[in-house]
Amino acid sequence: MRTLIIAEAGVNHNGSIETAKKLIDAAAEAGVDYVKFQTFKANKLVSSKAVKADYQNQNTGNSSESQLEMLQKLELSINDHYELIDYCKSKNISFFSTAFDLDSLTFLKELGLSLFKIPSGELTNLPYLEKVAELADTIILSTGMSTMDEIGEAISVLKQNSRAKISVLHCNTEYPTPYKDVNLLAMLEIQKKFNIEIGYSDHTLGIEVPIAAVALGAKIIEKHFTLDRNLPGPDHAASLQPNELKDMVNAIRNIEFSLGVGIKEPSQSEVKNITIARKSIHLAVAKQQGEIILESDLEMLRPGDGISPMKMREIIGKQIAGNLPAGYKLTLPDII
Repeated sequence: MRTLIIAEAGVNHNGSIETAKKLIDAAAEAGVDYVKFQTFKANKLVSSKAVKADYQNQNTGNSSESQLEMLQKLELSINDHYELIDYCKSKNISFFSTAFDLDSLTFLKELGLSLFKIPSGELTNLPYLEKVAELADTIILSTGMSTMDEIGEAISVLKQNSRAKISVLHCNTEYPTPYKDVNLLAMLEIQKKFNIEIGYSDHTLGIEVPIAAVALGAKIIEKHFTLDRNLPGPDHAASLQPNELKDMVNAIRNIEFSLGVGIKEPSQSEVKNITIARKSIHLAVAKQQGEIILESDLEMLRPGDGISPMKMREIIGKQIAGNLPAGYKLTLPDII
C-alpha cells in the first residue's frame, strides 16, 4: 500500500496568499499527495487571554504578543481558500486543510472536503469530534499529548457518530520534538490496541523519523514544511525546507519498494549471483580411480555450479570413478 504523504504548510504562509502558492509549488515538486493548510477564525480558537507556547514565543520573537494576536495574522480568508484550491488543481496536487473550530469544519465541508484531520489539540473536544463524525467520510486523528485512554475515548465518540474510515497518527506536540521523546513504538501499540490504520505526524528536525515510521508500518506521514526555516513565525523552525521535503518523499517511496511482500526467496536481481557467490565441493588433493573419499580430501570453493557442500556427508565414503587432480570440481558422474 502506498504511503499517504501530507505536506503540512499550516500557517507557514505567514498570512500571504502568494507565499501559500509558493508552498503549493514546493509540495507539488516534492511529489506529496496532499498539501495541507489550517482553517480557523482566531477568535473562535483562542481567548484573548491565551498565552503562546514557549516555542511560539521563541520562533516569533515577540513574547508580549498574545496567541490570539499571533493567530489573527495567520488566518486564511474564505476567498483565499477558493484561490488555493484552484491553484492546487492547476498544479495537480490535492488541497487539504485542518479546521480548528466548528464553523470552519462546516466551511471545509462546503468546499467539498470529505477527508478531515483532527489536530492533537482537539482530541478532547467532544463537540468538535461529534461535528467531524457528522461531516467526514474519512478521518485522520492526531494524538499528540494524549494517553491511550484519551485516544480510545476519542475513537469511541467518532465511531458512535459516524461510519467514516478512521486512521490514527502517533504524534508529539513539541516543535521541534526531541528524539528522546518521539517514542515511535507507541505507534505500534496504538495499532495493536485499537486494530486501526496507523500513521505518524512528525515534528522532529530532519527526515529520519518519518522514514523509520514507514518502515515500521505507518500508512500516513504528515510533515511540516516551509520555504525557509529562518522566516519569522511559530512553525518554520521545526519544518523541512523544499529540498528536504523532496528527499523525504523519495526516501519513503524507496522504503515502500524495499518492504516487499514478506516472502523470503531469491530476487530477480540476485539470481544471477547464486553460482558466483556460493561454493561447490572440490578435491583438495589428487585422487586415483577407486579411492575412497575422505572428508580431508574435500574443500569448498566457488563457483557454486557443482555439487552443493550440503551434500558433503553423502559423498564421504564413496569411491572416485576416475583419476582426478587436486582442485577438481566434483560432479555426480565422478562418484561411484
